[in-house]
Amino acid sequence: MQIHFLALPASLILALTLGACSPDQNWRDVSLEGSPLKAQLPCKPDKTTRNVPLGGQPVDLQVVGCESGTAMVAVMTALLPAGADANTVLLGWQKATLDNARVQQPLASGQQAWHRPGQLPLSASVRLQAPGLRANGEPVRMDAVWGAVAEGDRVRVVHAVVYDPKIQPEMANTLFDGIKP
Repeated sequence: MQIHFLALPASLILALTLGACSPDQNWRDVSLEGSPLKAQLPCKPDKTTRNVPLGGQPVDLQVVGCESGTAMVAVMTALLPAGADANTVLLGWQKATLDNARVQQPLASGQQAWHRPGQLPLSASVRLQAPGLRANGEPVRMDAVWGAVAEGDRVRVVHAVVYDPKIQPEMANTLFDGIKP
């Protein structure tokens, strides 16, 4: 399985967030274009779509993201080709995200199942918290989720993340709870 794009989302998120939001949280509903998914973000998001290889297949990855104070938040989604193994794709996405954030090891207590109403009950649908490093080498904490929803005969994968030196649990919880199929 090829997942070469996974360094791309972090750079996309960084590009999206430069100057995107004021430091004050101002939660708003965001639609992910061409998708039934909706999310809530604490600031006015930038949006982009890129064609990237995910699970060895080219897909359109939609990204919405912004900065709120010192936090960088983003929601990403892609519709997988029919027959793709969503669980394997999510596992690869998780590994690449952790590698990109230079996470040595997720916190022992920092991984749990993440199942929202309407989501597929996949073993790779998780919420994970871990310490890592920003691209410039500064320490950062990550709180992230991965999941999937059925969309006709295909599966849509979703990943949301908060990067911040000190994660505000209420921000991460609101972000993750605000993702609706």
